[in-house]
Amino acid sequence: MAVPRIVLWRSFIWLLAGAGVVALAWPFDNPVDAALDVTKSPSLHHFAWWCSKLGEGWVPAVPGILFAILFILLNRPSVAAKIFFVLLTCELTGLMCLILRILFGRTRPTAPVPQGFYGIWHDGHWIIGKYQFSAFPSGHSATAVGLAAAAWLIHRGWGAIAAFYALAVMWSRVALQCHHLTDVLASAFLSISLAVVLKHLLLPPVETQFAKLHGRLQKSRTA
Repeated sequence: MAVPRIVLWRSFIWLLAGAGVVALAWPFDNPVDAALDVTKSPSLHHFAWWCSKLGEGWVPAVPGILFAILFILLNRPSVAAKIFFVLLTCELTGLMCLILRILFGRTRPTAPVPQGFYGIWHDGHWIIGKYQFSAFPSGHSATAVGLAAAAWLIHRGWGAIAAFYALAVMWSRVALQCHHLTDVLASAFLSISLAVVLKHLLLPPVETQFAKLHGRLQKSRTA
């Protein structure tokens, strides 16, 4: 399915805006990272840890699948399709940033080496998948923002609620010293950009397939 040119332009504008914001925020990485650090506060650390867990891919996947099934059974295939689209989008945005952070090899704030981008090779060793070299961009933040962006594109009210969830995850990743400020900002703009395109690529076929599935279930009930 071809993506309309206006949609591609919107996606590109989000990418361009993101690049500008990340560039402007770059000098503030260290002071913001330090200001949000909760690793020495047990209560805040515990709260941030739970917020961070919400950004793991399985967290939206489980309720998303269950709610999609529920609405199919309630004869509301359109709602089920939209829920499934939001789920797909957040998983794909998270996967995108997971791949990118492996390639960039940026150090975590607590890495025992000089801060920087190391790619996939450092000091005579492959660093693909190494935790200390996988900061940019944030996968947790990408998953959360992808969900919020997709929800916003479907329904403004639910999108606004999901935005609080995304902000909590983004804050937690910096607060736990897992990511720099610019890591989570880059994830946010990348996820929004991809969500804009995915709405036109994924939502129509997902709605079609859910409508067909609902039709089959209806036939099986009346058979």
